[in-house]
Amino acid sequence: MPEPAASSGTAAPLAFHTLAKPIGPICNLDCTYCFYLHKENFFPAGEQFRMRPEVLEKFIQQYIEGQDVPQIDFAWQGGEPTLLGLDFFRQVVELQKKHCPAGKTVSNAFQTNGVLLDDAWGEFFKAHDFLIGLSIDGPKALHDAYRVDKGGQSSFDAVMRGLGFLKKHGVRYNTLTCVQRDNEAHGREAYQFLRDECGSDFMQFIPIVEKTNFEAVGPGLADPSGKPEPRDPLRQVTPWTVKSESYGRFLCAVFDEWVRHDMGKVYVQLFEITLGSTMGLPSSLCVFSKNCGRAVAIEHDGALYSCDHYVYPEYKLGSVLDGTLRQMVTSERQQQFGKNKFDSLPRYCKRCDFLDLCYGECPKNRFIQTPDGEAGLNYLCVGLKIYYAHTQPYFQAMARELSNQRSPANVMRALQAQEAKAAEAKAARKTIR
Repeated sequence: MPEPAASSGTAAPLAFHTLAKPIGPICNLDCTYCFYLHKENFFPAGEQFRMRPEVLEKFIQQYIEGQDVPQIDFAWQGGEPTLLGLDFFRQVVELQKKHCPAGKTVSNAFQTNGVLLDDAWGEFFKAHDFLIGLSIDGPKALHDAYRVDKGGQSSFDAVMRGLGFLKKHGVRYNTLTCVQRDNEAHGREAYQFLRDECGSDFMQFIPIVEKTNFEAVGPGLADPSGKPEPRDPLRQVTPWTVKSESYGRFLCAVFDEWVRHDMGKVYVQLFEITLGSTMGLPSSLCVFSKNCGRAVAIEHDGALYSCDHYVYPEYKLGSVLDGTLRQMVTSERQQQFGKNKFDSLPRYCKRCDFLDLCYGECPKNRFIQTPDGEAGLNYLCVGLKIYYAHTQPYFQAMARELSNQRSPANVMRALQAQEAKAAEAKAARKTIR
């Protein structure tokens, strides 16, 4: 397979994101809603779920060499990557130094459940400026509904202890919160906990959506049993999947707290992306982009897949042992995968007022029918419409402020003044009575 020509002239420089899973699906927790634990079944008995040194070096070298941009962002996930131990990631840092040429820089993001964090991890992360993503679903009762250990017991206290080590050592961190059936009605409570108790100033809220047959059938693939899909969306998904309308209400509750109190202090990934899209900028997150295909996943054995949510045999692109990341990411097959995100949208979506904000969200969630019976509507459609309809007036006002070179936080201040005035009027009416 020939190497694609390096970008030149008017061609856009090649940049892509690879989510590395050097321990595969192995984890020390047993989260009910995890979409990755079952991937262990895709490998032969006795598989050693640990990226071998030669695979690790090839990945790091190819990832740095394969891109035409100066900043190379590594992302390490699992399973649970801390199970690999500190020496593995010390080797990661050394290999990055070895293969990073002058003119390029490297950064590392590291997603963890936090359970194994201690002083040694904190010192390492701080010394090498790792950005840590901590998975936590809200206060104890909400978190422990699904995020349990192998014995089915609470993981909350261990996670909060791990967070304490990050704070102690001054490690940069953000929080990742899964929105699922148990916490879907508690958006404001979850947000306030993350802000006030966890000290998070950058938050991600990820909807849990899994079809009932997700362990055996990849997204967009026909069920080999041939059974027809139920018409009721809730009968197509697992019991822990967030309800679509509830997802929208959750986001609105978070937004209402954020827009009144925390603009400029707390960053919510989805809100930043929505504001950018409202201003006509391309989305920095694949699920809300017109096309995708530049966010791939590499397994512990060096195999590359079209997407983290498409780690099924049918979506394997190859291996770093046989080709290069650049070849696989720019292959015709992967380019078509990315184009299908927009091309496969139902007519219903292409006529939607929110198309430029959503672009059908993630294709893995497109398994229900439109009101007129066309296949391929996103399960989260109703919830996303609730969110966009509620927030667009605010985002449009923020966009106007930015276009006039003013702070979008002026919207927050205007809301605060308006609500203070309303409260004063209400108090005055009570006094008159």
